[in-house]
Amino acid sequence: MDTSTSNYPMMPQKEEKMSKGLKRSLLLVNCTMLSLGNVGGPLIMRLYFLKGGKGVWTSSCLETAGWPFILFPLIFSYLNRRKKEGPGTKLFFMKLPMFLASVVLGLLTGVDDFLYAYGVARLPVSTSALIISTQLAFTAGFAFLLVKQKFTSFIINCIFLLTLGAVVLALHTSSDRPENESNRRYFLGFFMTLGASALYGFVLPAIELTYKKAKQTITYSLVMEMQMVMSFSATVFCAIGMIFNKEFQAIPREANEYELGKSTFYVVLVFNAVLWQFFFMGAVGVIFSGSSLLSGIIIAALLPVTESLAVLFYHEKFQVEKAISLVLSLWGSLSYFYGEFQENKKKKKNQPLEAELA
Repeated sequence: MDTSTSNYPMMPQKEEKMSKGLKRSLLLVNCTMLSLGNVGGPLIMRLYFLKGGKGVWTSSCLETAGWPFILFPLIFSYLNRRKKEGPGTKLFFMKLPMFLASVVLGLLTGVDDFLYAYGVARLPVSTSALIISTQLAFTAGFAFLLVKQKFTSFIINCIFLLTLGAVVLALHTSSDRPENESNRRYFLGFFMTLGASALYGFVLPAIELTYKKAKQTITYSLVMEMQMVMSFSATVFCAIGMIFNKEFQAIPREANEYELGKSTFYVVLVFNAVLWQFFFMGAVGVIFSGSSLLSGIIIAALLPVTESLAVLFYHEKFQVEKAISLVLSLWGSLSYFYGEFQENKKKKKNQPLEAELA
């Protein structure tokens, strides 16, 4: 579920020097996965609810249930290292402190998954996507508290614009409420989605803090291991919620009553897990082969695509308030990324001077 910003975990060190061609190919593959997951994840989740699905815990579980896919790049990395290092090659790099931190972050991600799934169940995709765009503001705030992120005029402008966009949506939602949805449940979905945005805005800097505090070299394999532990922990948390709410027993009944048919129901569940895992793996891959800034730009740029497809396929209303909120969100995101771009330029200019003084 979820967006990335430059406050996403700092770019890990490369395990080995890659050729430019391989690096570009890896970047292209991960950009594709990130794009598919970022656009397709919310749409397929909403399709589950629109056509008869009711399991909020089920949907939240599916957001990270595709964690076994991470095993494939990890196995490939291990076999590649084993060829060079021999039988004594380590299978896993992660040490106990990072493992425990990953479990805690995974449980927080599980809570976030539930909040987000509840919001998607109650709100149109176009509305929930705009609310989630406020995550950038929350990430900046928590990054300031946890990793001493410096506040610039661009960040302050971004926070103001995204907050204003959320307020516009909150004050003008009467005509946006789906049929047979009470005002109470609609607004609860609105604030649950906002809560998901705030919580994940905390998780991202917390991951960065974990990397900074780790007493071991950060490699791409280690990043994938951490992502796998987090996803597994989140899945276990949501699976427990499914057990207490008896949603495992409800799946066969939902399949039989699903408007698009039983087989389509299970296809929707599978694609839910696959697309969300594409998002997580793609985000980490873009950070590794490109930068966290590039990952954030891709996600921000795809926001209008998600909204347009929701209006096209689900015939959602796109009122003036949504258009205003969209403009404010894009303006805020661009302001943030432009500020990050300027900061990176300053750092590059200062590096030669620091080297000369050293």
